[in-house]
Amino acid sequence: MNEVFLLAIAYLIGSIPTAVWVSQKYFGLDIREHGSGNAGATNTFRILGKKAGIAVMIIDMLKGFTAVKLAYLSVYAINDTNDAFTNLQVALGLLAVIGHIFPLFAGFKGGKGIATLFGMILGIQWIVALCLVAVFLIMLLLTRYVSLSSITAGIAFPVLLLFIFKGQETAYTLFAISTALLVILTHHKNINRLIHGNESKVDLKKLKKKKDS
Repeated sequence: MNEVFLLAIAYLIGSIPTAVWVSQKYFGLDIREHGSGNAGATNTFRILGKKAGIAVMIIDMLKGFTAVKLAYLSVYAINDTNDAFTNLQVALGLLAVIGHIFPLFAGFKGGKGIATLFGMILGIQWIVALCLVAVFLIMLLLTRYVSLSSITAGIAFPVLLLFIFKGQETAYTLFAISTALLVILTHHKNINRLIHGNESKVDLKKLKKKKDS
């Protein structure tokens, strides 16, 4: 299948504004007008609750995962271990993340793309994705800051590829570095709040009580 067509599909998949549609259809509001104003899973958790947040997070992850798997519809699928195949996966995943951040179906005002990015990495190299989950959870337990945990996991991505999972394709490594920079850029407001001590924390004890009740 034509690669340009697949890239377009990947962007459209990423453009599905999960948080916006869920908030509008089931809660009668636009999630972008509440909380942090972000159309992502984290803000959905805060404003609409755990069930809505989990649903949004899973669907946003599936967007990145599905976009990457579109590579199997290309001519490069004959050999899914070559550089061309991986490069196409990276391009497809990147278009999905861009679609999430600038969604066609929601006035180009979306989320930060963290869940979609994770789904993309999961689709390309699941073991790296699990390592990033571990980094995220450890940082969350230590600091209770979701934003700082996301930033740390984003920075850990290229570090893991360069120093632990060596031998990756150049395009994939460059993408990992770009991803770290993108995560930092999209979290600039959170970083500012962290510096000034105004960033909100997750109440892990409260979540545990809810789970045990």
